[in-house]
Amino acid sequence: MNLNEYQDRAHATAIYPTEHGLNYCLLKLAGEAGECAEAYGKYLRGDYDLDTLRKKLQKELGDVLWYVSQAGIEISTSLDTIAKLNLEKLADRKDRGVLQGSGDNR
Repeated sequence: MNLNEYQDRAHATAIYPTEHGLNYCLLKLAGEAGECAEAYGKYLRGDYDLDTLRKKLQKELGDVLWYVSQAGIEISTSLDTIAKLNLEKLADRKDRGVLQGSGDNR
């Protein structure tokens, strides 16, 4: 499956208030990312082993991907385009020797 196929198939399951679609997707994306962090924190605390963490993160990262794909639809952008632009940005930073550091415009 490619990213655009995933995005199309995921969109068939989208049920959320379209008048606030981008807001909804971005807020829920933040929540799902928080659930990933929460699972990892519980792993660090010793609540479960690495295999259990892996299973939990597979599910939570899938939810993150779902909201990224829907946010892309809300801004009329395919997942393939989002991925391509991200790789171009990272390659440029690597070429300029600024992969490390902080800030969007490095």
